[in-house]
Amino acid sequence: MLAPSNPAELAEALRDAAAAGRTISLAGNSTKRRMAGPVEPADVALTTLSLRGVLQYEPRDLTISVAAGLSWCEFTHVLAENRQMVPLDPPFADGATVGGVISANCSGPRRRLYGTARDLVIGMTFATLEGKLVKSGGMVVKNVAGLDMAKLMIGSFGTLAAIAVVNFKLQPMPEVERSFLLPFDSLAAAIAARKAILNGQLQPAAIDLLNPAAARTLGNSSWLLALRAGGNAAAVQRYEREFANFTDGLAFEDERQQTLWRHVEDFTPQFLAAHEDGAVVRASCTLKDTEAVMQSFPGPAVARAGSGVCYGYFERAQGAADWLGGAHGSGSKAVIEFAPEASRRKLDLWPSPGGDFEIMQRVKHLFDPRNLLNRGRLYRLI
Repeated sequence: MLAPSNPAELAEALRDAAAAGRTISLAGNSTKRRMAGPVEPADVALTTLSLRGVLQYEPRDLTISVAAGLSWCEFTHVLAENRQMVPLDPPFADGATVGGVISANCSGPRRRLYGTARDLVIGMTFATLEGKLVKSGGMVVKNVAGLDMAKLMIGSFGTLAAIAVVNFKLQPMPEVERSFLLPFDSLAAAIAARKAILNGQLQPAAIDLLNPAAARTLGNSSWLLALRAGGNAAAVQRYEREFANFTDGLAFEDERQQTLWRHVEDFTPQFLAAHEDGAVVRASCTLKDTEAVMQSFPGPAVARAGSGVCYGYFERAQGAADWLGGAHGSGSKAVIEFAPEASRRKLDLWPSPGGDFEIMQRVKHLFDPRNLLNRGRLYRLI
């Protein structure tokens, strides 16, 4: 296992392996090893864990540059000292690295207000198989020069190049935050409340929907809307008054609020830890189709209900594949996002990658024409 300690060493390690025609596996802390496609056996194993540290931090400018191997927990703690944040809310945050979160394009409940990594990353340095360090974007929030190159790395699962440094634009933490759990007797009632919230003047940072099977992990058996609201004290009080019009719910503050959202953000790792053969389907759909997709899941399900991203949880990987086989006409774009190693080698993880797949193949060939880097990691398609 090679563990370069700086970007130049990372680029050199990639160049030396590629020059010898050796295949390469690339990872951070491997917290998401059950995600996407399995990495095929490789001649050289590279980890970014030794690429650590905050390289440049400008709290007044709301920008920061960090090494890819920095742990996500340490990263968020540094920002919290100045009441700032990068609100991606990724799963596996306890062990994940910054580079791992970005290369897997992870996000969570607050993507509804703040977006995904593509909205928060303003620059990047990555190492290519030619041994070059490419800088894309910069440390200015409005800088767009070369930004598309960085966007190619986001969600590529290390199949194109190795992320060495990531620059983020930061968000200030709200002055006051409060969260709410609203129970509903039916999915239709929960969806109606969501629609009313989206059409209202106040827009919460998160609107997550849990079906009864998922809600039972919170001690409830209803359809639950989990809402996260922030602002000044007057705004948060108005949220509370408006949400009270839908149903009798619970309000959460401070540590209880953090506990609630850690549970929601870590629903996937908790489920996978409890089910050795478990699998998770991610289905992206329109807001209109969210109801149908959530209704179709036979087991626990959680939706980013303000964004149209639904997660279905299956105790057996074959169950996820069976669901996916019947989902093509539902209007959703679905993948088996997590599954055991053996299942990921035989199941069709991404049946309908869409019209962009040919472009993805061309980009892969541009960066890695001999297919040496993280072979199969992108849902076995690349």
